[in-house]
Amino acid sequence: MRTTVHGVRTLVLISILIISLSPAKAQSISTGNGKIEVGLGLGPMFFLGDLGGHYGVGKRFIKDLNIPLTQFSKGLFLNLYPAEFIGFRVAFNQGKLTGDDAIISDDKQGEEQFRKQRNLEFRTNIWEAYGAIEFYPTVFFEQYDGLKGKLRPYGVIGFGAFHFNPQARYYDGSGNATWVDLQPLRLEGQGMAEYPTRPQYSLTQYEVPMGIGFKYFLKDNFYVGLEVLHRKTFTDYIDNVSKDYIDANLFDKYLSPQQSIMAKQLYYRENRYTGGTRPPFPYVGEQRGDPKQNDAYFSTIFKCGWRLNDWNSPNGRAIRQLRCPAYY
Repeated sequence: MRTTVHGVRTLVLISILIISLSPAKAQSISTGNGKIEVGLGLGPMFFLGDLGGHYGVGKRFIKDLNIPLTQFSKGLFLNLYPAEFIGFRVAFNQGKLTGDDAIISDDKQGEEQFRKQRNLEFRTNIWEAYGAIEFYPTVFFEQYDGLKGKLRPYGVIGFGAFHFNPQARYYDGSGNATWVDLQPLRLEGQGMAEYPTRPQYSLTQYEVPMGIGFKYFLKDNFYVGLEVLHRKTFTDYIDNVSKDYIDANLFDKYLSPQQSIMAKQLYYRENRYTGGTRPPFPYVGEQRGDPKQNDAYFSTIFKCGWRLNDWNSPNGRAIRQLRCPAYY
């Protein structure tokens, strides 16, 4: 909670600072031929993984997107444009991801019911930082000076890292729920000698963000925009679900007594969904997740940005006067 509040305060303070910059102050910032932009991004964030989904066999991306589980993200970015058609971005974002088999509908009674009966859930906060390249193809067709009124679509791709920590609800003997960290419980045998091909996964992973968006300049030094940014990741454990069920007796061997009790409840929850009609533990090797595809997530980001050394600054006008004309 402290981290989230601190992040909100930081966003507010930076926004006030940017808005308060006068044109004279903004013009004092120069990178020669380059342009600097700073801004904020806010919008919904969506998880794409093993949990939840819709009718039929689980798929990736839009087909199994559960809108009721939509979470919120916020972030800051800094861009440098050595030329108008290309830019370099550094961004920091914070958001949240969730997944829940219980949300699957009972209407069609298809293959999706196996996931609903599995009855797993998770939540995690996400902190990410990345660098990226932006490309603006329509700049080559622009035939007038100034940015006000321009609409610029673009593509973006980059590389970065994110931190996560999946949790699920553990119910004690009195029925009280507590959110507990899942990674230390080794629910799929991570780090156990009996499963040498399943090392404990790291809570910090790499990502490749890629997407498309557009900017609309309300002023020469201010724009609003919309961006859809997908993150390809290199882990299948954002939701702590990937492979098959292990022997529950191994939890007693590798975990503390309290952790073992939690692990036996959280690694297999079908008997809780069916009211105890299934055995207390599954068959060893029975499918729990799908290891064929890694987890992913994406966000729809509403952006606003400020150009700190704008097109109409003295530096910008001088540079345009010195260069060869681009249009006749």
